[in-house]
Amino acid sequence: MEPVTLGVEEEYLLLDAETGVPVPMAEQVRAAAGLEPLVDEHELQSELLQVQIEVATSVCTQLEEAGGHLLRLRHAVGAAAEANGCRLAACGTPPRRGPVTAPVTEQARYRAMRVQAPQLVAEQLVSGMHIHAAVPSPEVGVAVLNRLRGWLPVLVAMSANSPLWDGQDTGFASWRTVIFGRWPVSGPPPAFRDLTDHRERVEALLGSGIISDKGQLYWQVRLSDRFPTVEVRCPDVQLRADEAVMFAGIVRALVVTAVHETAAGTPAPVIAPEMMQAANWQAARYGLSGHLITATGERRSAGDVVAQLIEHITPALDAAGDTREVISLVHRLLQQGTPADRQRRALAEGGLRAVIDLITSETTAP
Repeated sequence: MEPVTLGVEEEYLLLDAETGVPVPMAEQVRAAAGLEPLVDEHELQSELLQVQIEVATSVCTQLEEAGGHLLRLRHAVGAAAEANGCRLAACGTPPRRGPVTAPVTEQARYRAMRVQAPQLVAEQLVSGMHIHAAVPSPEVGVAVLNRLRGWLPVLVAMSANSPLWDGQDTGFASWRTVIFGRWPVSGPPPAFRDLTDHRERVEALLGSGIISDKGQLYWQVRLSDRFPTVEVRCPDVQLRADEAVMFAGIVRALVVTAVHETAAGTPAPVIAPEMMQAANWQAARYGLSGHLITATGERRSAGDVVAQLIEHITPALDAAGDTREVISLVHRLLQQGTPADRQRRALAEGGLRAVIDLITSETTAP
């Protein structure tokens, strides 16, 4: 049986090579990267701000395939950035913000967002990764959402890659999570009774006018409106492509496990919304350096929760042939720390210059 298909989207910042300040070069970089014979037009996408660029892999069956697409795209866009005098940066927040507000991409949807929430748009200098995993139907997809909620905090903690803001350490491992949580429909999703409940509540949000389209459902996991997938959106973009591959494998295994639990009639865990919110905040604050809150509301060491996650998904990893690769990458993560930990070490050893060098070199590392 073929593994469940997946796809990965990554957002990157474009930084001045010397100062680390975001530069509005997205159109030029996209145009230059689009000339590469190895890059299809649909793989490069615009983002809200002109200092950012997004890539999307093709639909993949194997993790190796996804990793190959990500490396190819990072190298192509990285070369295009350098040709335009800037550097590609796979970090959740920029080392510095700079004195000038980044211009918004000229699309009607983005202009409307700027009118609705000007300061939030001005501070939306954040980059994440989105992992899509196929589900058999929207009905099953809603059941999967309910079963993934409790695992979102550990994914936030493991992926933390945004400790800096305005040249300062925020004290948070994932400051991006905090920034994104300020939008009206964001953070951990609610639990849904079924697909009808999901549709009615989404329609109510649209009808209220607080969001203008389903793309503004910024929940950390959601049903994709474009593909027959569940889309996990909580991780910060990863410094290295192989770290992104690790999360693709973990998320696919979580989705496959949730599908099997749904088929078996295993009830979804009941998690109070206030506990979900607190667990998400705790994960963003401490990453893997402290305690995490589990799906049952227990306070446990981050290492214990990661081990619990791996135990939960091992059968699905085995079935896809992903166990060795994912487990080895998780071991490396636990040994070296999160990307946020590595940014902090660089800051302590060599200041912001060392952080910029770390980010821009790791982004296109093989």
